Amino acid sequence: MKSYVVIGLGRFGSALACQLCALGCEVLAIDSHSESVQRISDQVTQAVVGDARDKSVLKALGVKDFDCGIVGIGDDLANSVLAVMNLKELGVPYVVCKAHDETHKEVLKKLGADRVVIPEMENACRLAKSLASENVLDYIELSEDYGIIDVPAPASWEGKSLIELNVRAKLGVNILAIKREGRITVSPNADFRIDQGDIAVILGDSAALKAVQRLK
Repeated sequence: MKSYVVIGLGRFGSALACQLCALGCEVLAIDSHSESVQRISDQVTQAVVGDARDKSVLKALGVKDFDCGIVGIGDDLANSVLAVMNLKELGVPYVVCKAHDETHKEVLKKLGADRVVIPEMENACRLAKSLASENVLDYIELSEDYGIIDVPAPASWEGKSLIELNVRAKLGVNILAIKREGRITVSPNADFRIDQGDIAVILGDSAALKAVQRLK
């Protein structure tokens, strides 16, 4: 089981802490405001009131034993800087931090944060990719280069089996599932035939996914 310490329980930190715990992870949530801690205390492994600017507080809570530290104090540069520095100095192996702009992001990266996110920007970029992707019903970004799309199966695929299509060799993508009339077939076998109206859930890099979208 992976373990996470989440510092700062605003909308970002609270949502992340609760989701991680729902996924079966151990989560220690920390905030300086008791009302924020009380709000999610029954949704995480442990929630405590504490000042992450004070290294001794974090040390006493045993944060060095956690796999990952997440700093969600994105609206206060000074506080997030101190929290990141404390986590790194205490030996937390991987530190993720929220930033409110690119300048804030660069500062945190220079201080040793392993990953810095600007949630509003990332969400906007993900939405833009989804809106700009022709014929795509849904888009999930896995990294800067890879993603998963839901796309109506091209007419040229209809009536053909997956082994006949051989999309992995021809297009460099993998068909993860097929949606048909409200039902989902996960990891369809090689003999599975595509029908009109099927929705294909496809994994691949950006170039390969665009190639799929251009198929007729």
